[in-house]
Amino acid sequence: MKNPLLLWSLRALFLIVLASMLFVTSWASTQCPLFAIPADVLRHPWFIATLVDAYWGFVTFYVWAAWKERGGAARALWLVAVLLLGNIAMAVYFLRELFSLRLDESLDLVFTRRNPGHLRLAGALCAAAGVVYFVAWNS
Repeated sequence: MKNPLLLWSLRALFLIVLASMLFVTSWASTQCPLFAIPADVLRHPWFIATLVDAYWGFVTFYVWAAWKERGGAARALWLVAVLLLGNIAMAVYFLRELFSLRLDESLDLVFTRRNPGHLRLAGALCAAAGVVYFVAWNS
């Protein structure tokens, strides 16, 4: 399906997802340290249910990304990136796929084209996550 308007709309959507996630996580980090979640919150049933729901969503996305990425190293790095950064990593992955298309190409390629296994972007996200978690742990 060649639909430039839909392609631009999806690009905008995932740019909004990425920007909002970066904003909200930056804001939250100025409010309290990452690992300073009160015990009452950690034990709250809805916190647990929301966290499990989010991580099953991450795993669901990862299954598709692992199918797309043919290289084992790329698959492993994307798993780490998605599990540590969640929707930030997922938005970046979609943006890479969406911006790799020309306006005259079918959007189907985003969902069906297999990749040789890109390491740089996944590796950069893992490194960034490592820095974030290291800083958070030592705050």
